[in-house]
Amino acid sequence: MPIIKSAKKRVRTAHKAAVRNSKTKRSLKTALKVFGKQPAASAHSKAQSELDKAVKKGIMHKNKAARVKKQLAAKSKSAGVKPAAAKKAAAKPATAKKAAPAKKPTAAKKAAPAKKPAAAKKK
Repeated sequence: MPIIKSAKKRVRTAHKAAVRNSKTKRSLKTALKVFGKQPAASAHSKAQSELDKAVKKGIMHKNKAARVKKQLAAKSKSAGVKPAAAKKAAAKPATAKKAAPAKKPTAAKKAAPAKKPAAAKKK
């Protein structure tokens, strides 16, 4: 057990981080197992979400997460699972008409300021 005050604090913070990381790892493993047993669109999106969280928290390297996501997509495609609709696509109504882009008012160009005459050199 450390004696120095700062070392004691490092032990406490390291323990807190370990607990946080283990929770994230456990939820990731659970999501991957659920998808592995029964591939579904909801399980696929949940697994991808957990992968993104692990990358954001620094638990998993981004390239490894990308590789696992690719494997998940291949499994869901072979199982015939269609991906869930994106949130952005669902937010837009299907009957909305495309409006013509509004013209931006053109700003008048400012004239360059006049140069001051050069001062005569003194000899």
